[in-house]
Amino acid sequence: CIPRFCLQRAFAAMTTHRAQLRAAVRDLSDRGLKCSAKWAAEQLVGLAGGPLDDEAGTSDAPMSPAEEVGSREEEDQLLLAKAYFDLNEFKRAAHALRVARGASGRFLRWYSLFLAGQKRQAEEEAEERSGGAGAPGSLLGKPRASNQHLPLLNAELTAARESEGLDGFGHYLHGIVLRELAQPALAREALLRAVSAYPCLWSAWTALSSLSGADEAPLELPDTWVASFFLAHQATEAHDSARAVSLYESLLVQWPRSLHVQSQLALARYNLRDFEEAQQRFEELLAEDPYRLDGVDTYSNILYVREEKRKLSALAHSCVSTDKYRPEACCVVGNYYSLKGAHEKAVLYFRRALKLDANFLSAWTLMGHEYVELKNTAAAVDAYRRAVEIDAKDYRAWYGLGQTYEILAMPFYALFYYRKATALRPYDSRMWCAMAGCYKQLHRRAEAIQCYHRAEKNDDREGIAFTELARLYRENGEDAQAAGYYERMVAQREAHGEAVGKELSEALFFLCTHKKSTGDLDAAQTIGQRLLDLGGPEKDQVKALLRDIQSQRKAGSGGGPPV
Repeated sequence: CIPRFCLQRAFAAMTTHRAQLRAAVRDLSDRGLKCSAKWAAEQLVGLAGGPLDDEAGTSDAPMSPAEEVGSREEEDQLLLAKAYFDLNEFKRAAHALRVARGASGRFLRWYSLFLAGQKRQAEEEAEERSGGAGAPGSLLGKPRASNQHLPLLNAELTAARESEGLDGFGHYLHGIVLRELAQPALAREALLRAVSAYPCLWSAWTALSSLSGADEAPLELPDTWVASFFLAHQATEAHDSARAVSLYESLLVQWPRSLHVQSQLALARYNLRDFEEAQQRFEELLAEDPYRLDGVDTYSNILYVREEKRKLSALAHSCVSTDKYRPEACCVVGNYYSLKGAHEKAVLYFRRALKLDANFLSAWTLMGHEYVELKNTAAAVDAYRRAVEIDAKDYRAWYGLGQTYEILAMPFYALFYYRKATALRPYDSRMWCAMAGCYKQLHRRAEAIQCYHRAEKNDDREGIAFTELARLYRENGEDAQAAGYYERMVAQREAHGEAVGKELSEALFFLCTHKKSTGDLDAAQTIGQRLLDLGGPEKDQVKALLRDIQSQRKAGSGGGPPV
């Protein structure tokens, strides 16, 4: 028989140890000491009365709302599961919580199972790419792997929702599972319940935005300040960039130091092709937070478009020194090599970004661009298709597919993809010009003219629409219309300081001929003299044209033939 005081001392010691270990797990987790936290959690659960047996906690008695974690033993088990979770041992974490009844424990178990399935899916995809599953060794091609835990999770989450209900986190996870199971309508309902129950769960808002298309009914959002952030984010995702700018500028009044709002405003400016303003905002962001990598790939796109090699080089070095194994850093370096014309090296870095995050949309699209430069059209098509599978709203990938099929001389296919891009960016003149080019190849001039007119109305900065409309009208024999568009093209080129060029010579030669035919000899002679100053292959024709103009002048002023 053990003396009573000995049992009391043993119990007091265990209570002390348990308190010390609980505090240690939290302290170690807060400081990022994951292995030590795992050890402490294992010892905590290992104390007498600590671990949960398979039969423990199986009572059907309802839990008290105040006991969210469930019990002290379950709280200890939750600490152990969290330590496993932090070390990416997802199945161990789920197993440790196999009889959890509190909301936090159940959520962590479900989430661990979901991530375990995602991890195994990624491993199977890697095996397919390396040829281990009989597939060619490539990042490209549609993977066949899937998350095997999804049906089980859906069944458990549905049962939990219908019986005792789920909290906001549970609804969020259910929405993600339903999305992965290709049930978007049910996923939207679950995510709406999640943001209503827990408005600050931003991941639920962004997932809801990705499932909300233009053809869907308006969402009934909860009355919360977070909805303002969601509406601005949704406008950006829908490429309604002008509205996004307005909404984010309104948010900036109340949240002037929010780096998120500032970065999203810069992104919206970039989508509006206001590169100067977007670059300034990104530079202000980096000055305030020099180690920030979120959105830095978009900033590198701006530097690429503006051909600022020195700044792009400095940005690439900064990103590599901050974290060389972030997908954003790899994309910045890839853009740097692309600007230098080293397209093979650029592909290497975009592939590295995708090895770090196979769903990093920007890397797929940029890699597609590089394969187009390398004339590897098959690989370009695969890369762009993976991009639109990840995000069907990515107009750049649809546009890239159109360009690739145009290179392959397949205008019907190209037109299909250009239409997709134009539906997403109806205010972008480049999309309309691309569609018009396909219609021209298909000898459908009326549709081509309509598309170029749409491009003209949407700020055609490159002047492509003016030139092409002039050519189409000239081919149709509508010289007056053609002359009008050639004049607008010349004025636009002059405003941009472009005084030479083949297209400019073409426009001036047509205008000279047209003015001569309509009797405006002064204008024709002025244009002809300008053409002579430009030089070019039309020089002899221009000289002959000027001689004809001079002859007409003399004939007109001579009063008729001599007697």
